[in-house]
Order: sequence, then structure tokens, then C-alpha cells
Amino acid sequence: MNVLEAIRTRRSVRKYADKPVPAETLKEIAEAGTWAASGMNSQGPIVLIVTDKAVRDRLSELNAAVMGRPGDPFYGAPYVLVALAPKENPIHVYDGSLVMGNMMLAAHELGLGSCWIHRAKEVFDTEEGKAFLKKAGVEGEYEGIGNLIVGYAAEEPADKERKPGRVFTL
Repeated sequence: MNVLEAIRTRRSVRKYADKPVPAETLKEIAEAGTWAASGMNSQGPIVLIVTDKAVRDRLSELNAAVMGRPGDPFYGAPYVLVALAPKENPIHVYDGSLVMGNMMLAAHELGLGSCWIHRAKEVFDTEEGKAFLKKAGVEGEYEGIGNLIVGYAAEEPADKERKPGRVFTL
């Protein structure tokens, strides 16, 4: 699959099979995120790979609390890769967003489903979220940019037409 094909065929997956993903594959996806472009090549964003089910479930609960709704906002995906970026960088959200894009494309290339789930900022601004980072060995002030849920898709989402009139020439 070439990059243009990956861009055109990647879809957000919201139903996952109960099948483990090799740790090396998750690391490969995270590594792809670290190759994202960053302002002035700062390479500031980091990726937290969540494989511990109890931590994954707690992050899901915290995420749902931010939404104010019950249920699993991670759609049953077994793994979460969280992109975070240093707060002191004025363009940290943009840099972290590029990390998320790279990871979504890498997951697709490797045969996995993924979906960007918001509210990482709110979750990792809590004391509990900061404690998770500290436990993982993360030092410094980071803002959660996005949660990438990852796993084997239980069903493939249908293609959706692109809205016309979104590209202009000057």
C-alpha cells in the first residue's frame, strides 16, 4: 500500500475484535508518530502506549466523565496510544496532531483499525492523568493531544463520499 492509498482507504473504526496486537506492532505505530513533522524540528510530542487493561479501562472512565455520558468512548478497543506534546511549545497542538495522523496511517498500513478519540487534554490535566504519566516515567508538562484507539477491526466501516468544493486554486 502506498501513502496515497492509505490516506484514501483509512477509516475510523468503532468496533474491535477481541484479539491481541503484538507489542512490537504497537511500538511500530508509536514510532511512526515520532517521525511526524514538527515546528523547527522540535520533535517535542511523545506517545504513551497503554497496554495495561486496568489503565485502559480507567482512561476510558475518565474520558466518559469528561463527556458526561456513561459507556466506553474507546469502543472496546484493547489498546490506546496517547499523543502528548510539551505545553511550553506554542504550536504543540499542531505538532501532536501530526503525530496522530502518522499513527492512524501506520495502524492502517499494518492491518489494524484505529480511531482518534478526543478529551486527552482534559484527562491528562487531572491529577490522576498526571499520575499515569509520572508512573510511565514522563517528566515535564505535557498536554494530551489525542487518544488513538487501536486493535483489529471487527467490521470495516463503509466508504463515505468526499464533499465536493473543498479544494481551491489561486
